[in-house]
Amino acid sequence: MIYRFAKNIFFFSFLLFLSSCNELNNNYLISKGSIGFLKKESKVKDLDSIFSNDSIVKRIGEGDYMYSSEDKYLLYDKSGNHLLTLTPHQQHDLNEKIETIEIKSPIFKSNKGINLLSNFSDIKKNHNISSIQNTINNLVIFVDEIDAYFIIDKNKLPKHLQKGTIKKIEAKDIPPKTKIKRFMIGWN
Repeated sequence: MIYRFAKNIFFFSFLLFLSSCNELNNNYLISKGSIGFLKKESKVKDLDSIFSNDSIVKRIGEGDYMYSSEDKYLLYDKSGNHLLTLTPHQQHDLNEKIETIEIKSPIFKSNKGINLLSNFSDIKKNHNISSIQNTINNLVIFVDEIDAYFIIDKNKLPKHLQKGTIKKIEAKDIPPKTKIKRFMIGWN
């Protein structure tokens, strides 16, 4: 009888542990329309309650200087680690939705494990690449299934693909071990 009782206690404790691990992982899960508890519909005024256990640094743009025309909300955990940078579409409006998120910490992952430390091969193997845009200094790899785009530095490409923006660059042209320069989420 005591053995059975102890066995049931262990079983329920194990289930509780698994449940809490899953909940913890969901706090940092990147999926279409959400990053943890942050949703595509979330507004600037909701950030303090969504991230009540973290610290938010508000950099409100003045609009007069180069690069200061955007409001940015920098999210840090209690240890001072930069987690996310959130940018709304319009500045100076607390009712505005978040438009762009830069993932700054590898704890945020897609359901297939893609994070800031992943390389191009990881992205290609685990998610459907929607398109590749060739810009002056970077490639932008779009993954629509999670509203993400990854920026890769073109200096990691073969020399003949590093210059110009006219050449169409395909996934086969990108070295598999190429690291991600920036991991972004775009909610238009």
